[in-house]
Amino acid sequence: MGSSLSRSLDLPSLDRVDTLAQELALLQDKGKRRIAFLGSRHVPVVAIHLVELIARSLAQEGHSIITSGAQGVNAAVIRGVLEVNPDLLTVLLPQSLDRQTSEIRTQLDMVLHLIEKSEHDDLSLPMASSLCNQEIISRCDQLICFAFHDSETLLTSCRSAEDMGKVVSLLFFD
Repeated sequence: MGSSLSRSLDLPSLDRVDTLAQELALLQDKGKRRIAFLGSRHVPVVAIHLVELIARSLAQEGHSIITSGAQGVNAAVIRGVLEVNPDLLTVLLPQSLDRQTSEIRTQLDMVLHLIEKSEHDDLSLPMASSLCNQEIISRCDQLICFAFHDSETLLTSCRSAEDMGKVVSLLFFD
């Protein structure tokens, strides 16, 4: 009995307390933030609506939103922010616009702040996406990521963001 009681009194690790304090401070901060969204291309339909709602709500609060240009989470973020204020949205593509699917290109035509990385056209999509994610993270104060537990590129990006001292909210679909 004594050991279970002592476990219940164990304090969380200091790095987790620091992260929690940082997240709480951001929630209380009324200033505008630069919030990045990263996520999987393959998203459950119900989750698409949640992603759009979160992006729309953050844009309504006046926060700048940055994401990439793929189907799935990125497309949902783009739709949500465009409904509120297109000027708050920046989309950074991993490669040139020509390398994007026709479905997403139609949506990207409405984005005011679109950054293409045509110099990455010769790279594989996973490599170009990884570089893109790093640049997106470098431009934000906070990262919100929607992933699966086996989404290696996204999980690596989240660890990198944490290493850079960014507040990271990682939500899993599975």
